[in-house]
Amino acid sequence: MGELTVDRLRRAAEALSEDVARALWQVHAGLARDVALASLYARHAAALDDEAVSLARELLDAPDAPQRALAEWVAETRVARALAPLDEREIAWERAAVVRLSDGRAFAFGDVPRALADTRDRAARTAIEAARARLVATELAPRRRERLQREHDATAGLGIADGYVATFARTSGIDVQALDAAAAQLLRDTQPMWDDVLREVARRRLELPAGEPTRADVLALLRAPEFDGGFAPGGMLATVRTQLAAMGVDASAGGRVRYDVGERAGKRARAFCAPVRIPDVVHVVLQPTGGAHDWRTLLHEVGHALHLAHARRDLPFEARWAGDASVGEGYAMLFDQLPLDRGWLRRYSDLDASRVPAFLRAAAFAELYLLRRHAGKLRYELALHATAAWDDAPALYVETMEAATSVRHAAADALVDVDPRLYVARYLRGWQLRAVLADALRERFDEDWWWNPRAGPWLTETLMAEGQALDAEQVATRATGGGGSALAFAPVVRVLERHLG
Repeated sequence: MGELTVDRLRRAAEALSEDVARALWQVHAGLARDVALASLYARHAAALDDEAVSLARELLDAPDAPQRALAEWVAETRVARALAPLDEREIAWERAAVVRLSDGRAFAFGDVPRALADTRDRAARTAIEAARARLVATELAPRRRERLQREHDATAGLGIADGYVATFARTSGIDVQALDAAAAQLLRDTQPMWDDVLREVARRRLELPAGEPTRADVLALLRAPEFDGGFAPGGMLATVRTQLAAMGVDASAGGRVRYDVGERAGKRARAFCAPVRIPDVVHVVLQPTGGAHDWRTLLHEVGHALHLAHARRDLPFEARWAGDASVGEGYAMLFDQLPLDRGWLRRYSDLDASRVPAFLRAAAFAELYLLRRHAGKLRYELALHATAAWDDAPALYVETMEAATSVRHAAADALVDVDPRLYVARYLRGWQLRAVLADALRERFDEDWWWNPRAGPWLTETLMAEGQALDAEQVATRATGGGGSALAFAPVVRVLERHLG
């Protein structure tokens, strides 16, 4: 077939990416019973052979690594191929796993978070969580331990850098140590505010004693069912379409974005955005659970979908399918935080005006929890991957996550609550980028940019059209015209302080 060139690699990579994305979309949307990932990777073996890895190393060695994203795709996908049999096994397990309680009740594993969030009685909630933790400890955690070890082995086999974290840093271009330091500073800076709001919310809403909430309790706190009347499920998608139209954006992007927001047996509980052919076929899939959470989740996936569907067709493969995922997370968070805007709530929700301050405080509480939780996860995962001491993980996990959240965590989750390839770094940078984007939109189109018909075209044509050709720092620079573009947590925290102060 001749020497592997960048263009040949791009064509092979796109064909593989589309096949894998389509298969994962079908199984997670409940449209297929299983997924044959290993056979898909075997069918596209040329995209991930040793020659492709050698080319990836050459691209990373080039000055300024202009095609870093393509090299990163090779590295990540080569590892994914090694993990495919384990991922198939886990997908099948999650679809069949049942959490059984001593009183005879049973929950599908994927439905447990919803059950915990909807259960107001703490004893009942504790029983569900204990049963979930037992199942995780005996069945899922051993699978994840095997996966983590194989992921480390496959990463080492790439020969790109010395160690898992170093390989991520080199392929992604992200200074993980600087981000870790910023996360540590975030935790210190927000500790007093978090101590006050957690104590107050836990006591007022669930009558929990100070210092005793568990992660299961927090799910109930985040649910906030008292605001459900302001976010009717029936009008959710129509309202989002109306709001996007007001800012000059077609929610379907000319038919390229397809929405699947109804209930279906077999559909994964966690919402997701599934690009099958970028920019032409992008699916948004959501299994409704009720309340403002559904609205924010839909808006999050809408941000992802609009970004993917507006990528220029002439961009190379890696600028549409790979690159810095922090960018996509930034756009997703830009939209999912719209319900933290008073004006947006008045115009698009059914909340009584007297309830808006309480809702904003509840939403800011949830956002601060998630922000601190992800900061803690970054610190934990960096330490975990640096040592790969799986036996020590439970103690490290409980200590690190409780320090970050003031919430008790289950040791059984130590090797389960870990995202592949340090994706937590992308979420944290997404928060930072979102703050820059929101400030830029306010400066250009006023506080109510979300219904200014000029805001949408600027967002889609100036920024989203670049796909992920630019990393988060470069998108921030373009959004601000080169000024005030540094990614930081301070502007993120300032918004939360306004609602929690």
